[in-house]
Amino acid sequence: MITRKVALHVAKPVVLIAEELSPATLDALGPDFEVRHCDGANRDELLSALAAGVDAVLIRSATKMDAEAIAAAKGLKVIARAGVGLDNVEIPAATAAGVMVVNAPTSNIVSAAELAIALLLASARHISPAHAALRNNKWARSKYTGAELFEKTLGIVGFGRIGQLVAHRMQAFGMNVVAYDPYLQPARAAQLDVRLVDLDELLKVSDFITIHLPKTKETANLIGVEALKKVKPAVRIINAARGGVLDEAALFDAITEGRVAGAGLDVFSAEPCTDSPLFTLDEVVATPHLGASTDEAQERAGIAVAVSVRKALAGELVPDAVNVKGGLIDEEIRPSLPLVEKMAQIATAIAGELPVHMDVYVRGDISVHDSSILATSALKGAFLATGSEEVTYVNAPGIALERGVTSSVSTEADSPEYRSMISLHCALSNGKSIKVDGTLMGIRKVEKIIAVDNFDLDLPPTDNLLFLRYGDRPGIVGTVGNLLGAAGINIAGMQVARDTAGGEALMAITVDSPVSDAIVSQVKQKTGAAIVRSVTLVG
Repeated sequence: MITRKVALHVAKPVVLIAEELSPATLDALGPDFEVRHCDGANRDELLSALAAGVDAVLIRSATKMDAEAIAAAKGLKVIARAGVGLDNVEIPAATAAGVMVVNAPTSNIVSAAELAIALLLASARHISPAHAALRNNKWARSKYTGAELFEKTLGIVGFGRIGQLVAHRMQAFGMNVVAYDPYLQPARAAQLDVRLVDLDELLKVSDFITIHLPKTKETANLIGVEALKKVKPAVRIINAARGGVLDEAALFDAITEGRVAGAGLDVFSAEPCTDSPLFTLDEVVATPHLGASTDEAQERAGIAVAVSVRKALAGELVPDAVNVKGGLIDEEIRPSLPLVEKMAQIATAIAGELPVHMDVYVRGDISVHDSSILATSALKGAFLATGSEEVTYVNAPGIALERGVTSSVSTEADSPEYRSMISLHCALSNGKSIKVDGTLMGIRKVEKIIAVDNFDLDLPPTDNLLFLRYGDRPGIVGTVGNLLGAAGINIAGMQVARDTAGGEALMAITVDSPVSDAIVSQVKQKTGAAIVRSVTLVG
């Protein structure tokens, strides 16, 4: 008899690239995808390409992923915008369709900061009109006397990542920097040698003002008619953030009336913009929304969204997802994700059932960072402990909804014994609860379980663990050791904690291989322990 091996063809996930992206984007995607191309600005071509079946679509700013496009793309899982803004993606429609939306929020921050600085310098020294004069055969040195930056005050409206980059760079010019940002901790500003002030004071004291805010209902025309009545006549205002935060009509009036000396603009309330009255003024230098238009920013954006697509299609956590709970993850919180997963696995295994609610308490130094994603970490860990192999950060909230499990995160500044620690409190269906505490030790962030309920430990969460709760009495340690040894299971470490002598005790053992149910039964029978649980950590 002749047997033939038949190779099964497994279709690769399809990624549609709807706009020109850097070659590095394809390199970052790798060979595991079928890559297709279309002109996303051509509506018919886009809809046809989406209807052919794609798993992910990569776009920039010209492709409109609205409800119609999303509905046409049956099976679509990810929309990836190689850039920051998402004005061309209908996020509610994507969310309703179960489509993840990702962008590259940090890809252009250096480029945007540098352009804001370029506009500031160009405005201070009349670069644009002086250049235009030379091109018209005019040598107008006396007309274009400018202003130095040295020892002047720069007011930064919106002190996020880009604003902070601008501050750092302009301090090298000898500028004094003040900032307005109602959401920033004063300590962070102090670290950067920047004074936080309210908006009115910033308007009054600044020689230059640069805007770095998103446009929202609260920030629309924030720098408008009333604000421009409070500034110095010599002030120059830069907006390379979002159009509509600076009232362009009010700015035009302020410049023509001599109440503002000049402006540098890269963004406008309506774009593309080619006929603004501001363009007629020598005091204004303008560019057509070039903040992200550098080769380096485009390459970073392409690589970032390619990595996000790979993660999303593999069911992994996507830090830059904008419509999945968690969103951007603070670098100080990221090492805690696997720790909380393991804490939840341990708690669920010891409890012997899936918790109905989990509270994650973040204490100490890390409590100042956004740790909301840890609620999803706890869910994922609990589901993994109950055998849900396909659980991911993407689908864990949905699984929780189906199973009636909830989770939350709270923060507390105080952490009496550790610089930072995390407590996981799990409520069970029978009204009881279990608590697991953990921390990350030292520069290397070594994971440690430091308590289970009220029993103090110093336990590395290794792959295989065994827990016993029993009445404290002599001989238990030897009995457990003999049973594991007879089964060929090597003990890597053992800790015993108790509330009082002869009271309740907890034994935690790290072993080199899983402990079978049969061995667990033997241990329970021989020791009379109330609880014996073998834990094999996943992930």
